[in-house]
Amino acid sequence: MTETILEMRNITKTFPGVKALQNVNLDVRASEIHAIVGENGAGKSTLMKVLSGVYPHGSYDGQIFFEGKECQFKGIHDSERLGIVIIHQELALVPLLSITENIFLGNERAKFGVIDWAANEKRTRELLKKVGLNEDPQTLITHLGTGKQQLVEIAKALSKEVKLLILDEPTASLSEKDSDALLNLLIEFRAQGISCILISHKLNEVSKVADRITIIRDGKTIETLNKGEITEDRIITSMVGRSLEDRYPPRSPKIGEMLLEVKNWSVYHPLHADRQVIKGIDINVRRGEVVGIAGLMGSGRTEFAMSVFGRTYGRKITGEVILKGKKVDVSTVGKAVENGIAYATEDRKTYGLNLIDHIKHNTTLAHLFGVSRFGVIDDMKELTVANDYRKKTNIRSSSVYQKTGNLSGGNQQKVVLSKWLFANPDILILDEPTRGIDVGAKYEIYTIIAQLAAEGKGIIVISSEMPELLGITDRIYVMNEGRIVGEMAASDASQEKIMRAIVRAEGKAS
Repeated sequence: MTETILEMRNITKTFPGVKALQNVNLDVRASEIHAIVGENGAGKSTLMKVLSGVYPHGSYDGQIFFEGKECQFKGIHDSERLGIVIIHQELALVPLLSITENIFLGNERAKFGVIDWAANEKRTRELLKKVGLNEDPQTLITHLGTGKQQLVEIAKALSKEVKLLILDEPTASLSEKDSDALLNLLIEFRAQGISCILISHKLNEVSKVADRITIIRDGKTIETLNKGEITEDRIITSMVGRSLEDRYPPRSPKIGEMLLEVKNWSVYHPLHADRQVIKGIDINVRRGEVVGIAGLMGSGRTEFAMSVFGRTYGRKITGEVILKGKKVDVSTVGKAVENGIAYATEDRKTYGLNLIDHIKHNTTLAHLFGVSRFGVIDDMKELTVANDYRKKTNIRSSSVYQKTGNLSGGNQQKVVLSKWLFANPDILILDEPTRGIDVGAKYEIYTIIAQLAAEGKGIIVISSEMPELLGITDRIYVMNEGRIVGEMAASDASQEKIMRAIVRAEGKAS
């Protein structure tokens, strides 16, 4: 029988008014990849914070055993000392420090009290080789892409002689290629005797690499599945407590007259004045239509959306935006919103929400005139609006006075949507609207999108998940290197057709 390296017994963690974990049990075997899945807010990250010492012993009930010995971690250094290392979803690297400085930050190798940079750089090269990264150790983190930064975080973990590596949503912001490389690396670590705990919402990735899966729902352990028992349908049913027969809500589109036209739209890079990022794009959206924009990372989808929304990206922007048959001015965010265009960013934590403020203020932020009288905010009206949208979008929270930073990812996304729904736009641009959220919350967001389209709004959805675009849109544009390289009805589209359009365009460019 394979040796058990970790046991967590009857872990219970309570926050004011909320029992986040209730008698959760987890065991991890030596040299296994053990996945933990569950809806946003199920308690996955809380459990890992208990394990790693972020929540110290005494702040929770239950026992932790590692390599057969009971552990009472008072902080993260205690768990790291034993070889338990956690990599959080938000990478904890310092952008303006080098790879070496980041890997050994607070743990520098020294001789006679003086940092030995030669030794640190030599060890960095060894660690980078282990994770398949061919970079100069003196390279600044800010010059690396997200995929490479994730590998630096893993190299940093390896520098601490890791025995149990915990990864919280490691592929949420990675391209498919980078995700595959990272998952293959975990398989290599397993062969080297390192155990991994993988938290992920991407069920296809979990099914690919996990030896066992533990499912958590509402702060409780539901079941642990062995490799042969793992299917996406089984996982989903356990996660959400019900069967999702269809991943996407049914729609009967009623597509009306032309609502939005963007003509000959061109944008140059904000720093490199001679580099054209968006190259003469033409797109249109009709009333009641959900239009998707597909493309690989770096194709210019987000840059296009941001440049249309108040020119929040780029320089030397040219082209026309026509709404309801009239040319409109979208040169500032205020003018874009005033003319009925809204943009829900892919980075909800940095640009979409004020995380230290509560739901009520975040909900009304984009349309303060709607809760004001003579330039003064009507507090009771604002409260009514916030409660109304909390109910409409099914935000799970203690009240509208809960801070958005304490909400799960799916509920944060619903607050972003509430903010823009209250502004009552004609066109809503959604950039990666379901990134990093679970299948249950995704379905709820798809339902909101369908309702908005039924009300006659025009919706643009940018997504890296092709099945999502195929499942919720009426028509799909394909982008590559700043150009539209394909357009097709969603009913005629497939992942193969989309990729063919991209590859064909790359062939012409070369």
